[in-house]
Amino acid sequence: MTTAQSAPPPPMRLRELVFGAACAAALRACARLGVADALGDGPMTVEDLAAAVKAEPKPLRRLLRALSCHGVFAERPDGTFTHTDMSRLLREDDPHSLRNIALWCTEPWTWDAWPKLDEAVRTGHNVVEDLYGKEFFTYLNEDAPESAEVFNRAMTTSSEQSAREVAALLDLSGSTSVADLGGGQGHVVASLLDKYPAMRGALLDLPRVVENALPRLREGGDLAHRTRIVPGDVRAAVPVKADVYVIKNILEWDDESTARTLANVIGTGGPGTRVVVIENLVDDTPSMRFSTAMDLLLLLNVGGAKHTTESMVSRLTDAGLVIDDIRPVNPYLHAFDCHVPG
Repeated sequence: MTTAQSAPPPPMRLRELVFGAACAAALRACARLGVADALGDGPMTVEDLAAAVKAEPKPLRRLLRALSCHGVFAERPDGTFTHTDMSRLLREDDPHSLRNIALWCTEPWTWDAWPKLDEAVRTGHNVVEDLYGKEFFTYLNEDAPESAEVFNRAMTTSSEQSAREVAALLDLSGSTSVADLGGGQGHVVASLLDKYPAMRGALLDLPRVVENALPRLREGGDLAHRTRIVPGDVRAAVPVKADVYVIKNILEWDDESTARTLANVIGTGGPGTRVVVIENLVDDTPSMRFSTAMDLLLLLNVGGAKHTTESMVSRLTDAGLVIDDIRPVNPYLHAFDCHVPG
């Protein structure tokens, strides 16, 4: 029987870490094969699972054994396998599914980029443009459409899950309008409009992004009469006036772009405007192993960076905002609640 292990001594732990790619590859293989979806509520034999996912039993057992060491699936004394809390997150139908996230973080381009991390650390620049001859998202959309689709699904999953928590955290009573800047498909603004039936909302993001805004926000949707969809780049302008601006997970690019974005928000909103910035942090949070890994991936693909509490506070105050509160949204997101001074 294979089970998750307690912390090993340092030499063995380091050996485990250098084989981290094996764990990532095993999770990707499991997600692509649909093993978690095929495994029901009760234990199953490897032979039955293999038949369900059209795989060979012996290598499938090896895959499951490797994942079970990390608490993803559990092997019973009789050799059958069952779900764990983690393995259920690889199911497509789980309400908290991370299947699309697992696929996105292990897409083919990541295996090209990670070996060049030393180069990115030496230069401070992304490596994707040297690898593929074009900017990261241009490469995805032009040369890797399947990977672009995985990215879109992963971001949708992440946005859906965190938007509910953001809406639960924020008290916008007394405000009549909210703008979701760089808000993707609009999950945050939709959740806030659900919470506040009298509020009006706006979604601002790049044209190719807002074309795929939630059907609820578009013409014919139940929130369309209270929503304005605005195509644009927040780094160039914020042509949306609102009482509250929500900026979630987009201030990860270079400092100049961040400064321009915040200046645009302040210029449009004016004195008294509330600005809520929501970001992953790489310091002193329960999610540091996750957020610091994302930070390195950002360095590789777009040359961006996640923030420490200090660096986020510095950028917000340098822009002229007054920070009223800093609160966790969940274990991996923090909200910086600010206002434009009068």
